[in-house]
Amino acid sequence: MSYRITALTDPEPAVSSTRLAWLASDDEGAPAGSAFLRLFSKDGQEHLAELDIAVHRCQRRRGVGTRLLEAAVAAARGEGRRSLLAQAVDGAPGDHFLAARGFRRVLALTYARLPLADADPDRIDALVRQPHEGYRLTEWEGRVPPELARSFAASRRAMDDMPMDGTDYGTVVWDVDRVLSAADAVAGRGELLHTVAALDTADGSVVGFSELVVPGDGRGDGQHYGTGVLPEHRGHGLGLWMKARAVRRARERHPELSGLLTDTADSNTHMRAVNDALGYLPTHKAVEYQLDL
Repeated sequence: MSYRITALTDPEPAVSSTRLAWLASDDEGAPAGSAFLRLFSKDGQEHLAELDIAVHRCQRRRGVGTRLLEAAVAAARGEGRRSLLAQAVDGAPGDHFLAARGFRRVLALTYARLPLADADPDRIDALVRQPHEGYRLTEWEGRVPPELARSFAASRRAMDDMPMDGTDYGTVVWDVDRVLSAADAVAGRGELLHTVAALDTADGSVVGFSELVVPGDGRGDGQHYGTGVLPEHRGHGLGLWMKARAVRRARERHPELSGLLTDTADSNTHMRAVNDALGYLPTHKAVEYQLDL
């Protein structure tokens, strides 16, 4: 059987990237697989592309994935990219596919879930109530309040030294416009962005944050985004404090929410300990792969 690879137009807007897409179809025009290539466009990441390939189960091992990969790699090279990232579930077909085609393992990830029905509310409340001298918590929905926008954008450098092992991820440069655009993108998908921030009581500046995105109907599972604390404010338990507050807020605001999802690099021992303390349970492992172009 022969397959046709068709380039598609992806109309989805993005804050810091553009996407290219391809559809593989069989002789009868039935979809057999797809590939999406994310081309990062902001300063510090113009060298990077990210790939997502999916092949229908009954069409695997027939060269569909290889042809989609060839199209994506050619496009990434044509855009002058240096590194191509792709992720696969550890031990799944995609894991073996990437390893056999020149990609190398650069990062191991653990995915975990907190079933909210099983979360210990007394323990969560105790963590939230624990005092942290020199700091206080605040929170907001959607866009950051104007009076905190500048220091919140500055606090995003807390993620600059996040363990990425061998990944050529570059540096994400944040400013107020990017912070606001990211919040608008979440709202545009019909989802709810909730942010907990730690403030330095000396000057009211944001020194840490924890973001949680919840489905618009308040059901299913929420997804943790970034949790970070500026290096000069670490060692005070702020990460656990903020994430516990986010968990409690999710329970209060969204009683039909089933659970909260998070993913953490295996080398990020501190955040893994935070997740363990809150009762998150591992669900599966994933591997980040990189192809040097």
